[in-house]
Amino acid sequence: MNTQNLLVELFVEELPPKALKKLGESFSATLAESLKAQGLAAPDAAVTPFASPRRLAAHIANVAAQAADKPVSYKLMPSAVGFTPDGQPTPALLKKLAALGLDASAAAHLKREGEGKAEALFFDKVETGATLVEGLQKALEEALAKLPIPKVMTYQLADGWSCVNFVRPAHGLVALHGSEIVPISILGLNAGRTTQGHRFEAAVSPVTLTNADSYAAQMTDEGAVIADFVQRRGEIVRQLEAAAAKVGGGVKPIHDDALLDEVTALVERPNVLVGQFEESFLEVPQECLILTMKANQKYFPLLNAAGNLTNQFLIVSNISPADASAVTGGNERVVRPRLADAKFFFDQDRKKSLDSRIPKLANVVYHNKLGSQLERAQRLKKLAGEIARLLLADPEKAERAAWLAKADLLTDMVGEFPELQGIMGQYYARHDGETAEVARAVEEHYYPRFAGDTLPHDNIGAAAALADKLDTLVGIYGIGLVPTGDKDPFGLRRHALGVLRILAEKGLPLDLIQLLELARGLFPTEMLANSVGQDVHGFMLERLKGYLRDKNFEADEVDAVVSQNPTRIDLVIPRLLAVRAFRKLPEAASLAAANKRIQNILKKTEAPAGQADVALLQEKAEKALFEAVTRLAPAVTSLVANCDYSEALTALAGARAEVDAFFDEVMVMTDELTIRNNRLALLKSLGDLMNQVADISRLAG
Repeated sequence: MNTQNLLVELFVEELPPKALKKLGESFSATLAESLKAQGLAAPDAAVTPFASPRRLAAHIANVAAQAADKPVSYKLMPSAVGFTPDGQPTPALLKKLAALGLDASAAAHLKREGEGKAEALFFDKVETGATLVEGLQKALEEALAKLPIPKVMTYQLADGWSCVNFVRPAHGLVALHGSEIVPISILGLNAGRTTQGHRFEAAVSPVTLTNADSYAAQMTDEGAVIADFVQRRGEIVRQLEAAAAKVGGGVKPIHDDALLDEVTALVERPNVLVGQFEESFLEVPQECLILTMKANQKYFPLLNAAGNLTNQFLIVSNISPADASAVTGGNERVVRPRLADAKFFFDQDRKKSLDSRIPKLANVVYHNKLGSQLERAQRLKKLAGEIARLLLADPEKAERAAWLAKADLLTDMVGEFPELQGIMGQYYARHDGETAEVARAVEEHYYPRFAGDTLPHDNIGAAAALADKLDTLVGIYGIGLVPTGDKDPFGLRRHALGVLRILAEKGLPLDLIQLLELARGLFPTEMLANSVGQDVHGFMLERLKGYLRDKNFEADEVDAVVSQNPTRIDLVIPRLLAVRAFRKLPEAASLAAANKRIQNILKKTEAPAGQADVALLQEKAEKALFEAVTRLAPAVTSLVANCDYSEALTALAGARAEVDAFFDEVMVMTDELTIRNNRLALLKSLGDLMNQVADISRLAG
């Protein structure tokens, strides 16, 4: 096929910055996928996405002017429906043929496939390949329909009557196949070859594109726009680093990928400048200043080598004047009131202690079915104390931290910046004279806040964090607000993972069911179902599976351990490591298969209670297996009790010969009931012994 490169651009008003990256990726990907599906582009055709504040575009390599013809086969209907017994086409078949533009004579040329009642009629034809005009029109409509648009707006077209729906008003459409315009239309726009550059700094306006391949260079040189999102992002990173190096003193711009993506979506040609503010503002906790600069002004604060905030910051400007002092000065004037507000909030908040704020938590609803934040604080205090006692930590400090944990929700700073809850609680707790452990735990009771986040520093913090998450899990799950699909408004999956990480990674010797029941016991009896502890435990084990797979354990290894419904989460990874070592042994496959066979037998026939009777053993192989089980049981049980799981599984591997011989030589399901039950009892003892660490039958094929 004769192919040329294709360029499609939709020029619009400023797109939502937080969505721009995904919009650009979706636009180019859907456009390319549709063209490939229609045979207009090769399956491996290179696709380059472009996205700037005012445009979505895609460059697709080697696109054909027309797709190749292709044979297609239409299944019409069963032969018995299409023809009468004497071989004449039925009205149903004639109607179907007419819909395909065929007359009755085509019935004689239909292909038959299948036999008897399954025989069907097929019509074969060669379809003409789609033209690029047809295919690109279809692809563009699909691309716009599938855009992950946060919110659609309706606007009028130039005729004053027609209205269209899109994320922002669109003002231009470019479609170039090589140097030729592809005559398509969308959103009331007809395709051409002109587009707009930078609002203020374009060398030429409009920019007339020579061909599809000149797009990026012309936009840079004539339009003063870096159209490629990734390239523009990289240029911002380069300039941020260069500006920080120019400031000197080892300062570094704060690392924040989300902020970087957002700023990339706000500028067309970045120009990084350095601003500063009065050092007196540094008396305010740096988290407050950093957040206000990032969230409100999109600045990049500069941190010194120790990670502390300096009084300088970086501005990513969209203009590059010869004298940038006016731009810098304007940004400094804008940020100053923001920082002053933060300082005012901080000063005002410290006039009241956290403890004095707690009674007003009674006016803050936690959930209409679960009461107020004050009632929750009372539960957290009791639960954190109980957990601290189990950990042999100071229960009074854990209770104090949990009691104060939600008080900062009533401060002006957290009211303005909810992201600072917990962080400000620690600062205010220290100001109030609380101990270092209590103040730190006030912040750390939210830890971990997201996947991969830091865990609480000590057991005081761990007790407060576990209490907070367990109370949420039991309470919200208990009133029926179970996550469904991707909907999890109360973050129960995140809370579950947080509990699991604290227990596993800090190695805390706590029983999860016991913790859940402690949390359940602090709610009124009639409020939650009695089974909520067990229900939440099952919910958390599903999260545990994903957590362990992310740690590169095999799915069957995870299944072998988690299928036993563990309650000591700190012992799960040691068991998994033992299972991983066991499966490398030459005996592992045989024992796993034998264990699976045992479970299958016992599922069909329940084994009698008690141990096998040595007097009823008849065959040599079953006597040998009985002796092996009797010999190994004390050692394996002792090893498991001492958490020496790898040695326990290695010891079991020593019984392979006896296990293999038993299944080769002994018929378990003999007709004699007494002998059969005795052999079933022996197998149950063997199965129980083999599965003390994990259900190793899950490792079998």
